[in-house]
Amino acid sequence: MHAAQPAPTPATLPLAGITVVDLTRVLAGPACTQMLADLGARVIKVEQPGCGDDARAIGPFVEGVSAYFMSVNRNKESIALDLKNAEDRVIFERLLERADILVENFRPGTLEKLGYNWDMLHARHPQLILASISGFGQTGPYHRQPAYDMVVQAMSGMMSVTGHGADAPCRVGVSIGDLAAGLYSVIGVQSALMRRMHTQQGERLDISMLDCQVALLENAVARLEASGSVPSPIGTRHPSMAPFDVFAAQDGRFVIAVGNDNAFVRLCEILALPALAQDPRFLNNAVRCEHQAALKALLEQRLQQAPRAHWIALLEQSGVPTGLYQTVAEMVEHPQVQARQMLTEVTTPAGTPLRVASNPLLNTTGQAVVRRQPPALDADRCAILQELGLLPAVQAD
Repeated sequence: MHAAQPAPTPATLPLAGITVVDLTRVLAGPACTQMLADLGARVIKVEQPGCGDDARAIGPFVEGVSAYFMSVNRNKESIALDLKNAEDRVIFERLLERADILVENFRPGTLEKLGYNWDMLHARHPQLILASISGFGQTGPYHRQPAYDMVVQAMSGMMSVTGHGADAPCRVGVSIGDLAAGLYSVIGVQSALMRRMHTQQGERLDISMLDCQVALLENAVARLEASGSVPSPIGTRHPSMAPFDVFAAQDGRFVIAVGNDNAFVRLCEILALPALAQDPRFLNNAVRCEHQAALKALLEQRLQQAPRAHWIALLEQSGVPTGLYQTVAEMVEHPQVQARQMLTEVTTPAGTPLRVASNPLLNTTGQAVVRRQPPALDADRCAILQELGLLPAVQAD
């Protein structure tokens, strides 16, 4: 990873001119700051000397470089600072003088132990926005406890509604606990920037991974309160709509998502099963949900008589929502994903490209998503120190 020849940040990007000091590591924080960087902010990643971001040691590796790290650290600069070291603290405080945003995901209390409590930061830098991301937030009985994605998926109830049975708990296949916190942090930071335009004041944002998971539980809490029934894992089907599931065709799986009675009638017509539309068990969505297992069995009897491409073509023509069930390897080659340019490339120091997910806010704008490759640890130290007036130009050379 390197900092050579970064592309300039276009002034048309919404966060151009905003500077972020990034104290985060692993995933929730780096996902937040990568999004801010993608949108034009200058992100200066402050890392622990010697080892850097913990994610640098997480596999898989390409030429000794963590693909995990590369996937969430493009468009950033890196400087290694020990915040317990007096000289490095001078550098850090000079960075804060120029910063609009400070993002950290230490365990609550750590930033304060380092001497950077919010009252002090706000007094010295009244326009600074501090985004603090943690497992449980800055308050509450669990606020000092450490957490990872697995912990908040379990505690939030997310895991309890995922998978195929209560006896086999299932984690969501991506780190949704981290990613949701990262996205909510971006929303919070941009809201704080808008508020600052009116008040000229910064603020502290308290983002809890557990809070963000609870917020993602869609209507699960509402279903619990309305029905008294505890939501449980039901596999791939929808709890309140049918047919809305993965189905087996002759040659593989695909999905059908029927959201209303008219779409169900069209589905029955496509499958040449008109009697199903008149069956008392399937006349409306409510009764279809009650008899979803019987309905799925009848539909799959028919669907297994032809390949999935045949059914998908007919369903698409009739406007019934459908799609392939795909592996990640199949997804990256799908023409829709490629047409939308939802994959981009970062490179290793040796120049080997690595495909990673792009930014869905920029993929169709014509803007370059990758302007700067993920940085090597401390790669930008000399340039940053020179900019701060802490390194003579001759030494930088």
